Amino acid sequence: MLKIGNYNAYKLRFDGRGTDAWKARVAAVRELDPDILGVQEIVVDAPNTPRKQWDAVAADTVAAFADDCGLTAEITPTDGYPHGVAMAADGHPHRAWYTAALWKPGAVGYVPDSYRPLGVPDFWHGLTTIAFDVGSGEPVVLVVYHGDPFRPDWRFQEALRIKGLLRRTGGVKPAIVVGDFNALSAAQAQVPGPDGALVFYDGEAYAEQDHDDLEYQVQAGTIGGAQLADRRQSDVLLRRGYMVDVAAHLGVPWQATTGHWEDGEGDPDPWGPRRIDLILATRPVAPAVTAYGVLDSETALAGSDHRIIWATVDPALIAVQGGGR
Repeated sequence: MLKIGNYNAYKLRFDGRGTDAWKARVAAVRELDPDILGVQEIVVDAPNTPRKQWDAVAADTVAAFADDCGLTAEITPTDGYPHGVAMAADGHPHRAWYTAALWKPGAVGYVPDSYRPLGVPDFWHGLTTIAFDVGSGEPVVLVVYHGDPFRPDWRFQEALRIKGLLRRTGGVKPAIVVGDFNALSAAQAQVPGPDGALVFYDGEAYAEQDHDDLEYQVQAGTIGGAQLADRRQSDVLLRRGYMVDVAAHLGVPWQATTGHWEDGEGDPDPWGPRRIDLILATRPVAPAVTAYGVLDSETALAGSDHRIIWATVDPALIAVQGGGR
């Protein structure tokens, strides 16, 4: 059984290594003990770091965090990807934010030449993809994603791009997509609502809110009225079961992944408790997902404004090309 997690580690910087905040993040990951982990918000002090050094500093951060957590992100360096870790930059000339893939040595093996980093113009934040040999007869692709926080239209376009990365003739590759989606999911609950119809697994979190940031999350034309969440990003990924939202798919009780930090602990947050960190499994992997959870220990809550989420997958149940196992 594999445990796959995701962690937005809140502006993880190399110069923070050894601080209480860094130690709390490490302790949370060690508590989870994942086989594979997606990480967002690895950052570099861009104004005070020469541009040509950004990737090297980010790579040092990823390697240090992975090592402290008992994991690795090490891949074989190439001329095109010389830093030797599975990470992706956002690609903006004046910003330095990264995502990364970490894994437990010996539990899985990365497939050589499968690592690809993507950034602008496709993704507002860097997107990391890498495939792992998990013993299922076919490699499983991991996508580590961080959605655009400000533009619903861009999030929708990013979702189309993710879908395109994973498509193959007549279907979709075995894959897990993890990340901070910066939006509510379009997944429906497995239990019907009061009127008998299926409802969204995530309720309309913004219905009673009144602040300047609603345009970033609410459908155009509904502010001041129903204030419906813009769910197009995940709707396109979930259509026809191309992927499933693991939490909703398994019907586990709803739990927020953000909203536990009060203003002053991090960036001001007008949104309240939300579930914007997701694990999605493509059609071949969906039957193999066995459990989902949210790490909410005191240590985990202290490390970041996002909770760590996790799912377990049975490699023996992953469907491979041609319908075999």
